[in-house]
Amino acid sequence: MRELEEYYERYDEEGRLLRQHGRVEYETTMRYIRKCLEGLRQPKILEVGAGTGRYSVTLAREGYSVTAVELIAHNLDQLRAKLQGGEPITVMQGSALDLSALPDNTFDVTMVLGPMYHLYTREDKLRAISEALRVTRPGGYLLLAYCMNEPTVIQYVFGLNHLREVMDAMMLTSDWHCISTPREVFELVRTEDIASLDAEFPVDRIGLVATDGATLYMRERIDAMDEETFSRWLDFHFSVCERQDLIGASHHTLDILRKR
Repeated sequence: MRELEEYYERYDEEGRLLRQHGRVEYETTMRYIRKCLEGLRQPKILEVGAGTGRYSVTLAREGYSVTAVELIAHNLDQLRAKLQGGEPITVMQGSALDLSALPDNTFDVTMVLGPMYHLYTREDKLRAISEALRVTRPGGYLLLAYCMNEPTVIQYVFGLNHLREVMDAMMLTSDWHCISTPREVFELVRTEDIASLDAEFPVDRIGLVATDGATLYMRERIDAMDEETFSRWLDFHFSVCERQDLIGASHHTLDILRKR
């Protein structure tokens, strides 16, 4: 817990999503949130792990009824500071592992866009999904974001020459799956890990999306693009972000499920 608090106290998560390379992830995620909201009358939205409110506050300002749950006090302070008063949003401190303050079968769209990054055991991952699914109404949508394994092996282990360090620390399995603990902050998964979690629940997968695709492999170039070129990059990214042969190479993915 303390490692997570220290990370978010010093890291500018809000700024990351505002820079062009972060906008790709943000615009892609919003694109699929809006698809889930299409045709719903007065939907209720829950964001678990709302961070600084980049998604929750935006949706509340658009008039959607939003409940935002966030664990880290620093992030909650930033979220609340954005509110102008009058937005239909309820903000509370809480954990993805315990949503007991919220009733069953309540929300039309439940978003878990950060907590799965920081859950290191299968038991905790299943518990977080179970809690999110419990509060989602039948027929409602559950959106789960993950950090993927292979980009870290490519960019961090080999690209930044940390191979000896991670091998000495026994942070890699024999098949090159990263082993994370709270000290490393981020948990990394593969597509088969996500599918294995989904298989435990009464859900149908609507899609598995690469939310930033190839963007972070060339973030400096992306950030330097003029607006027209960046718009073209987004067009390209949107055209391939559902291609399943590319999913595992994306730094972030979005698993979109529907509760039976």
